[in-house]
Amino acid sequence: MEKQDCIIRIAEDNDFQGIIGLLVQLIPNDPSITDGTNRVVFDQILQDPNLHYFVLALDGKIISTCYLNIIPNLAIYASPYGVIENVITDAAMRGKGYGKQLMLFALKHAWQAGCHKVMLQSAAFREDAHRFYEDCGFNPREKIAFIARYRVAKHSQV
Repeated sequence: MEKQDCIIRIAEDNDFQGIIGLLVQLIPNDPSITDGTNRVVFDQILQDPNLHYFVLALDGKIISTCYLNIIPNLAIYASPYGVIENVITDAAMRGKGYGKQLMLFALKHAWQAGCHKVMLQSAAFREDAHRFYEDCGFNPREKIAFIARYRVAKHSQV
């Protein structure tokens, strides 16, 4: 079998639909956004130098993505830290190393930005994902995450 061309890069304007298609796999019950709000948010992400959506494209098709937020910080010598969200590889392409390549790329980006740590969260029941994150270098025993939620059906303008 011939090796396919794999490219990892920061998301661009025309990657929006490919990313949205993957997010549907990540959160299948997430309500569809039809008013364009998600596109507005994507444009904000692309314009902010501390926010990075990374994509892994195989023969031009986005098959994996993750979102790195670099957050300024006053502690630890005023060095920033990173938070990774929305990690997803197309279901048909999992287990082939693409997700790990993308995660290592994101971590390298964070280290080059001076981050002293990178964190992520994963649903408690996703044991396969936990093993994947450990394989990428994340330590599940170092910290405990707590989540408080404010449930809103739809954002409203005040």
